[in-house]
Amino acid sequence: MALVTGAAQGIGKAVALVLARNGADVIISDINLEKAGETVKEIEAIGRKAMAIRVDVANLRDVEQMVQTVMERFGHIDILINNAGITRDRLILRMTEEDWDAVININLKGTFNCTKAVVRHMSKQRNGKIVNIASVVGEMGNAGQANYSASKAGVIGFTKTIAREFAQRGINVNVIAPGYIETPMTEALPEKAKEELKRMIPMERLGQPEDVAEAVLFLVSETSSYITGQILNVNGGIYM
Repeated sequence: MALVTGAAQGIGKAVALVLARNGADVIISDINLEKAGETVKEIEAIGRKAMAIRVDVANLRDVEQMVQTVMERFGHIDILINNAGITRDRLILRMTEEDWDAVININLKGTFNCTKAVVRHMSKQRNGKIVNIASVVGEMGNAGQANYSASKAGVIGFTKTIAREFAQRGINVNVIAPGYIETPMTEALPEKAKEELKRMIPMERLGQPEDVAEAVLFLVSETSSYITGQILNVNGGIYM
């Protein structure tokens, strides 16, 4: 059983579908229950089990209730993908405390909450795969994204620590740092900004959600059983 947060659309949805096509049953966790339900229908059409759960990952009680529900219904969680995230971009002098807190709470605290709730069950199973979705800006920074960059850099450091804490329990914990991916987040960018981004990327294109999803598939497969605590960059070469 795989649990994917923020899986109603974008990268999370692509990850959920790729996992389902490769034999996983999937829990679709998202704040948008209607869209999460649409993802569930697509997974069921593939022939796998799926369930949508509305959860605010920044709220530990919400997350613990979600995990309890999954455990009661399915009995195990083998894969956790911490993908839920938001942006509130502003230059630092215009960034409000609310902007900062909202992004840190969802992106970083949400990863902490979901990992803490799930890893205790994986620890008892003595196996599990956790993949956290960070960002290239967590490694290289980006003007106007102090909150987002900090949250994703935090996810990277968090991943390395959890990997050390649970390696002896048979749990692999890794992080993917996507570059600029065509998602609802990037759709809002003006066309001129997209063209400028493409010129910065050696491969001269934005990534697709499926590019990230296939990397996730590798990290949750047995092929990667001796890989833990690592950053896998999926960015077209913009950061090397």
